[in-house]
Amino acid sequence: MKAKTIAVGFIILAVVLGAVAVRHFTGGDGKAGSGDIYYCPMHHFITSDKPGECPICGMSLVKRGENLEATDLTDGVYISPEKQQLIGVKKGKVEKRKLTGQILTVGRVAYDPQLYTAQQEYVQTMRSSGTIRREEGYIEQQSADLMKSMKQKLLAMGMSEEEIAELEKRGKPEQNLYLPTSEDKNVWVYISVYEYEAQLVKAGTPVEVRAVAYPGQVFEGKVIAVTPIIEAATRTLKVRALVNNPENKLKLEMFVNVAIKYDLGDKISVPEEAVMHAGTRDIVFVAGASGHFESRVVKLGNKAGNYYEVLEGLAENEEVVTSGNFLVDSESKLNAGFNKASEPNK
Repeated sequence: MKAKTIAVGFIILAVVLGAVAVRHFTGGDGKAGSGDIYYCPMHHFITSDKPGECPICGMSLVKRGENLEATDLTDGVYISPEKQQLIGVKKGKVEKRKLTGQILTVGRVAYDPQLYTAQQEYVQTMRSSGTIRREEGYIEQQSADLMKSMKQKLLAMGMSEEEIAELEKRGKPEQNLYLPTSEDKNVWVYISVYEYEAQLVKAGTPVEVRAVAYPGQVFEGKVIAVTPIIEAATRTLKVRALVNNPENKLKLEMFVNVAIKYDLGDKISVPEEAVMHAGTRDIVFVAGASGHFESRVVKLGNKAGNYYEVLEGLAENEEVVTSGNFLVDSESKLNAGFNKASEPNK
């Protein structure tokens, strides 16, 4: 309560000082005399008919019609170059960049006899259906329904349409799901990905796998399929990746660390340091001409590395504050408070 009282007293004092300054600078009626008019870029109500300094903030008065005449500071704030240097303001460009990143997660080398058995049953049913239809006039619709049901089971277990088509062509289940042989040069790795990262992972996305048993060695592979079902308890998706396994070093049920590499392409983006998260809004400060800073609400896309994709709110080649933006925000709010306090009562 004491701090609040002090803050209120400070604001009242500032308003009183402003009122006194207005009378001193403008002759008591709030209007400067004839001729040139000078005003404070921070406090618009401070005006004078001659150059000088603002009695509140000490900023040099600016001649109306020069530099900041057309600048409306109701949505931002003016900060002199000297003060920018003092509070450590740095800026960055809004540019189109190639956005790449990685998801760091965990996985396990798949030991999945259930999927192996389901694949085997699918292949056997596929063969049997064809034989029965040819030799005993098997009802085609029953055969189609059975195959469709077994295909849905494979999809639910994480296989993709392309994998099932390859299974039909190959005519045998994947041995490396059960008991891989010395001839198997790849293993399946089941990877956990949180649902908010799911949009970044798709078939063909490169992965790098590392195992504690082989420090310094990287096993490369790629995502083959993403399961369509989120696990309720962990809110994760299971990603199936086929990983190169020279010398059969990766063993079934071995836990591994995984890096999933993703590429968003060329996108308009801003450095992550430029973004201030304010509740449900994301805000940046755009640096304009003559030391003017404007707050801007933006709509962001994915984050890649140290950059955010910008969907709305910024244009290419604009400049944004990347360091000192919290101090710029404080200056802006203080400026808005002074301007509001100086408005005449209606």
